[in-house]
Amino acid sequence: MDNPVKYAFFEGKIVPIGEAKVSIMTHGFMYATSIFEGIRAYWNAEQKSMYILRLREHLERMQDSMKIMFLEINYSVDDLVKIIADLLKKEQFQTDVYIRITVYKSAQKIGVGLQRLPSDICIFCVPFDDYYEGTEGLKVCISNWRRVEDNAIPARCKIVGAYANSALCKADAVLGGYDESIVLTEAGSVSEGSAMNLFLVKHGQLITPHKSENILEGITRDCIMVLAEDNLNIKTDCRVVDRSELYLADELFFTGTGAQVKPILSVDNRPVGNGKIGLLTQKLMDLYYSMAHGKIEKYKHWLIPV
Repeated sequence: MDNPVKYAFFEGKIVPIGEAKVSIMTHGFMYATSIFEGIRAYWNAEQKSMYILRLREHLERMQDSMKIMFLEINYSVDDLVKIIADLLKKEQFQTDVYIRITVYKSAQKIGVGLQRLPSDICIFCVPFDDYYEGTEGLKVCISNWRRVEDNAIPARCKIVGAYANSALCKADAVLGGYDESIVLTEAGSVSEGSAMNLFLVKHGQLITPHKSENILEGITRDCIMVLAEDNLNIKTDCRVVDRSELYLADELFFTGTGAQVKPILSVDNRPVGNGKIGLLTQKLMDLYYSMAHGKIEKYKHWLIPV
């Protein structure tokens, strides 16, 4: 099958994807001295428009990740907004899209470190539908791996090296017959999924682990909290969550740029609620997808049309 991706932004310009290559000696490849952002753009067929969801917030979070990793590039947020819009226009996709940005140490040099090494950025876009294609809801387990701690590799930044932790959690879950995993902190409280945030519903209350629980402060997570309060008059309780609460929850779901809003139907072979998609989860899913596709005027400020 032909690669649907035709172009990338690489070394300062948009080039054919086949020309966007780094050396095996590149520092960011050898030592994972790089960060990334994943961003969704949604195609509205009726309006013939692509909407990039909360692009500026993603780029601002990317700048925070860069700061921790001593990465510097000569592009402002406004510059990158234009570059991404130009890239999407050139690709001419008429489907939902995932935008991947990577900022990396571009030196071809042996040696661990971050100081006095040049940085660069690359961007590509790929058609992307459901992260968990073919399943209405997820069968998950509690991972034997713990979430990497903030004073080791901060999970609140999208540092490429930290996703080895995510890969271990996800791989063991899938090999064990599950769709996904939930990861605990070293203290044993609930952190998040392998690469997505987690919400619980109990007696109509929406709950999510606090930002101090080694989570990524997700932009989709924030969307859900705002949508719940604005439209359903439900405020989210951000707090420490115990493992056993997962077994007793009425509803559970993941959120994330890739995952979007995905229901969880069982945890460690224990059904969540009645084992079906919960009413509040369904309402939030519907609100999220309507908002992301530009169908709710109130949230158009979250979207950049292309």
